[in-house]
Amino acid sequence: MSDTFDVIVVGAGLAGLVAATEAADAGKRVLVLDQEPEQSLGGQAFWSFGGLFFVDSPEQRRMGVKDSHALALTDWLGTAAFDRPEDHWPRRWAEAYVDFAASEKRRWLYDMGMRWFPVVGWAERGGHGSVGHGNSVPRFHVTWGTGPGVLEPFVRRARDAQARGKLQFGFRHRVDELMVERGAVVGVRGSLLADDKVERGKPSSREITGAFELRAQAVVVASGGIGANHELVRKYWPERLGAPPAHMLCGVPAHVDGRMLDITEAAGAQLINRDRMWHYVEGIENWAPIWPMHAIRILPGPSSLWFDATGKRLPGPLWPGFDTLGTLEHLRRTGYDYSWFILDQQIIRKEFALSGSEQNPDLTGKSWRQVAKRAVGKHAPAPVEAFKQHGRDFIVRNTLEELVAGMNQLSGDALLDAAQLRREIEARDLQFNNPYTKDGQIMAIHNARRYRGDKLVRAAKPHRILDPANGPLIAVRLNILTRKTLGGLHTDLHARVLDPSGAPLPGLYAAGEAAGFGGGGLHGYRALEGSFLGGCLFSGRIAGRAAAAAVA
Repeated sequence: MSDTFDVIVVGAGLAGLVAATEAADAGKRVLVLDQEPEQSLGGQAFWSFGGLFFVDSPEQRRMGVKDSHALALTDWLGTAAFDRPEDHWPRRWAEAYVDFAASEKRRWLYDMGMRWFPVVGWAERGGHGSVGHGNSVPRFHVTWGTGPGVLEPFVRRARDAQARGKLQFGFRHRVDELMVERGAVVGVRGSLLADDKVERGKPSSREITGAFELRAQAVVVASGGIGANHELVRKYWPERLGAPPAHMLCGVPAHVDGRMLDITEAAGAQLINRDRMWHYVEGIENWAPIWPMHAIRILPGPSSLWFDATGKRLPGPLWPGFDTLGTLEHLRRTGYDYSWFILDQQIIRKEFALSGSEQNPDLTGKSWRQVAKRAVGKHAPAPVEAFKQHGRDFIVRNTLEELVAGMNQLSGDALLDAAQLRREIEARDLQFNNPYTKDGQIMAIHNARRYRGDKLVRAAKPHRILDPANGPLIAVRLNILTRKTLGGLHTDLHARVLDPSGAPLPGLYAAGEAAGFGGGGLHGYRALEGSFLGGCLFSGRIAGRAAAAAVA
């Protein structure tokens, strides 16, 4: 390997691959470094559900969804709630990203061979008002092939560039320092880690076997966030979300450690909005874990009843799938690190999906025959049924009293009263005697079923949970799982990393989660979903092109 390149990209995840391939296709000599082995190429994007945020797409129009740039921008800005002086560039990135999602994003990806499941999902539905948080319409486009399907075009482009001699990979190269000379970043120093044939996603060895020093005219930091580093998550946990949980699960592999953020800051970069995070409250322990504390997130439809640890039903609009961080804030103030779904077989069959490529073999394997099975039969998709059978957070019983006894036994707290839960659920069931209701969640269910996609595959027909014909009854203990960093390296619209004075740090660029997906936090305080992979694509493209243009 040469010790001098035009562009060095730190991180071989999605954002890094996009930046590297854009720079290589511009004719530059590119080196991609990653502390993980080659089998982990693609990083955490490989494990994702593959959801992408598009505006006024053909898929939306075919499903009868009327979307527009103006509506999407209103939703984004209402959700982000930018309110800090340092939000200038994050807001500019947000506006640019919505422009991208409403224009060339889909065509750019389509021309590389990417395709999407025809039913558009409706994530983060909000419920706080027209100018508040949430997607007014469905915008969650699941990539055909899930996370691996998103990665495939960029892995292919990288391998093609590698064959042309324009791109090299340096796996097991852990960057420990950015080299700075005369105020400019000119390269990287780090440690060579021992070869490791560990399975993708499992923690790899940190045994050091040597050192390296490599130089480049431009360095792109695309090293991801802090989701697997619970010490950092707790350090930057915001007071507005209550006290940090004592018990959290992990939604990302162990290599998502956040170490490059402090390394980059030490080189003179500015980090902003580190207290802005995106963690889920519907986490379940993986019964077949790959990484430590491995959690899977339930992607719920709107019908499950949601109770806190003491058996109090969550207030509206904190229903399944409506407001992730609003629900997290509410639950943190209960004093407990878990909550409960109560549902039945009809709901789990129609409404439960699990996040992750490995939990959706039909979509990941691009099998229409397997996908069709989701819509028929009495059973949920096979991975969901496997969790129902093997997952320690699932309880299945025939009567409510038996169910509550199992819930109390699992939690060990004995906080739940069967009579109290029966009153709540029976009152809810009575609301289905008419096509109208005073119950806000049931209004939301009726609204969901007015959307063709939800009626087909995501929202169960309204029914009484305590009717034995819809059983058995199911309770799911829900844990907090860490996932995304919404703040990060402060960048301008050319992905140039800024110093504390707001000036670009020569030679340094950032993309993906390390940059808060652009600008140091283009999502603001909350996200609309489908925008994390898209942020990697958008910021990686900008960083790669800008770095290439700056190289002499």
